[in-house]
Amino acid sequence: MPKQKTRKSITRRFRITKKGKVLRRQGFMRHLNVKKSSRKKRKLGKVIEMKKTYAKKVKKYLGHRTRVKKANRRFHKSETKAKSRKKK
Repeated sequence: MPKQKTRKSITRRFRITKKGKVLRRQGFMRHLNVKKSSRKKRKLGKVIEMKKTYAKKVKKYLGHRTRVKKANRRFHKSETKAKSRKKK
């Protein structure tokens, strides 16, 4: 199976932190800035964290690996133990 290519447009727009958070820039700063207050423009200039639902998609397009949840790991271990008990 071929490798999944990363989407270059997404690599330019988003950044992933060490803890796995996806950061993005805010919109509404391209034009019509005269009527916006200085405070509003300062706030819009900052980088913010994405919502989890969108962050998942971005990570997928970037080819970022995701961890298996601990609850799932426990579930799989208990399944294998049950199977080994049945064999005996």
